[in-house]
Amino acid sequence: MIKNRLFYNLRYIRRPPWDSGITPPELQAFLKGLSPGRAIDLGCGTGTNLITLARLGWQVTGIDIASRAINQARKKAMQAGVTADLYVGDVSRLDGIFGPYDFVLDLGCLHGLSEQEKDGYLRQIDRILRPGGIWFLYAYLRPLDGTSTLGLTPADLEQMTARISLRSRLDGLGHGDRPSAYFIFEKPKTLEIENR
Repeated sequence: MIKNRLFYNLRYIRRPPWDSGITPPELQAFLKGLSPGRAIDLGCGTGTNLITLARLGWQVTGIDIASRAINQARKKAMQAGVTADLYVGDVSRLDGIFGPYDFVLDLGCLHGLSEQEKDGYLRQIDRILRPGGIWFLYAYLRPLDGTSTLGLTPADLEQMTARISLRSRLDGLGHGDRPSAYFIFEKPKTLEIENR
């Protein structure tokens, strides 16, 4: 994890390729149909999307492993005139962050985690997302030809759908023409929130 923290802090010395500064239209369209509540942005980077959420009336929390990104997010939130709780931390542990959240957002964080970190991340989704809550995920898909280790595998997707209901999936191509998808999951309303 220390290696990842250093890598991402170095990437935020300049603007990394994933930080477009624009909220994706897929997310903007989806948010139009939701009533504001509590939201958390996992891997929030410099805060573009949590600012969008806050402007729509959401109470927002953001977490990122890169302190440089969180410092930039604090400045951007202040300049935008919005309030956000921002944390430097590990999305597979979420130390000091408590739910329940109505909406969990991840635009490009989960797909870069190790298998062990993915398992911890999914346990945190179980813990912080309220029954009936939505998890909006954008992720690269790992190529079946083995040309990359970045992305979600079919086994990852199977593990995810065993825990939470998949409402929709929109496949496409991401940065560098990598296979990717937007996923919308909903936590079943009958489940109790577990503190793990």
